[in-house]
Amino acid sequence: MKVAVLDIKGKETGRKVDLSDAVFKIEPNNHAIYLDVKQYRAHQRQGTHKTKERAEIVGSTRKIKKQKGTGTARAGSIKSPIFRGGGRIFGPRPKDYSLKLNKNLKRLARKSALSIKNQEKAIMVVEDFNFETPKTKEFIQVLKGLGLENKKSLFVLGDSNNNVYLSSRNLGGSEVVTNSELSTYKILNANNIVLLEGSLEGIESNLNK
Repeated sequence: MKVAVLDIKGKETGRKVDLSDAVFKIEPNNHAIYLDVKQYRAHQRQGTHKTKERAEIVGSTRKIKKQKGTGTARAGSIKSPIFRGGGRIFGPRPKDYSLKLNKNLKRLARKSALSIKNQEKAIMVVEDFNFETPKTKEFIQVLKGLGLENKKSLFVLGDSNNNVYLSSRNLGGSEVVTNSELSTYKILNANNIVLLEGSLEGIESNLNK
């Protein structure tokens, strides 16, 4: 599949690159996408939620009133969950939410997500670029040139580029990742995918193993 290469101003450079049909043009597997996104979101959870139960509350163990003759229910401790300041019944405990998926399924999910974006005509290839210093203003000019200033975009680099990354960090609608950091969730969460030329070889080699 031939795709025109654009410059940072959104104009065609006159060159074309060949995108692998095995990565960008497969029949999407929705269940694989579901499992991979579920794993990604589960791994964002710390699982450190905790409340104190009856045995963990600091307080007196004295019986607070006599057993009979009060006309109310018997009560043995101020730490009882029915009293204010008492322990919580069946409260949350620390939990590991991580899920395990095999590598082939995760590759299938990423290829499916890229294929969906390709069907939506939401993938563009841009020649490699760099900034001398991190400047958000320069990155905004790139977004305007590509017509993405009001859209959620994902830029995929071949190698880590600190200046480009820092220039985009203040912009909530854009994210910059390397080809090894590409995930199904990030692909689907963006309206447009911008692949830099230097990232194509890494993407295809990672997903064609």
